[in-house]
Amino acid sequence: MNVSLPEALREYVEERVAEGSFANASDYVRALIREDRQKQAQASLEAKLLEGLKSGPAIEATDAYWEDLKARAHARIAKSKRKR
Repeated sequence: MNVSLPEALREYVEERVAEGSFANASDYVRALIREDRQKQAQASLEAKLLEGLKSGPAIEATDAYWEDLKARAHARIAKSKRKR
């Protein structure tokens, strides 16, 4: 993959590489892509958390709640295995 950059951006990338943080321009671009992926994942997580908060009234997650949830999950798994 080749990427064309205007002179000012090319010089900026070269400066970043010269600082010693990156081995070369490709290393710098890979780091930017990884950072962007992390930001996208964070934004997706935040959106899902907000969706959950807006989904209805909060309930207290007591030990009994978790035990009931676990029992329902086990029952659902057992039911799906019987259908096979």
